[in-house]
Amino acid sequence: MTFYIIIGVIVIILLYVLITYNKLIKCKNLVKEAFSTMDVYLKKRWDLVPNLVEIVKGYASYERDTIEKVTSLRANTYDSMSTDKKININEQLTEGLAKIIAVSENYPDLKASENFLELSHNLTQIEDEIANSRKYYNGTVRIFNNKIQMFPSNIIASIFGFHSAAMFEANAEEKNNVKVNLEEK
Repeated sequence: MTFYIIIGVIVIILLYVLITYNKLIKCKNLVKEAFSTMDVYLKKRWDLVPNLVEIVKGYASYERDTIEKVTSLRANTYDSMSTDKKININEQLTEGLAKIIAVSENYPDLKASENFLELSHNLTQIEDEIANSRKYYNGTVRIFNNKIQMFPSNIIASIFGFHSAAMFEANAEEKNNVKVNLEEK
């Protein structure tokens, strides 16, 4: 009789391990899918940046620091970057693009440029898509991280080498209010 109880307990433990492992794999794959979705929009923005930089360069030649920072961020090959590096670079790129848009406020001719307006519109659409996909990504990361950090599934996660995924968080620059100057120049 105790033999059957021991076998029953072992079967229950194995079933728990199997079910928990499969849930962890499912969550991990959802995180990958969410990042892949966001990555499409990040890549679109990545490809849009050189055009925007070139247009701004022509009007704002003395704003060299901002333009050079954005250009140097793009010096990396996007497809060869790790997920963490893509998140980090894109956070910095967001900051640089905000500065470029702010620089454009000082140049009425630039703001009126058809190419700049079209690129700004495209960038705004892409930023909205990135924001939405970032929410989805962070939601899947939260669920995954909860599963690998909460007891007892954290034991299974530890045994099979699951690690927390990084959230895509707003940096300090993005958290600040945007300064709007309505004075005529």
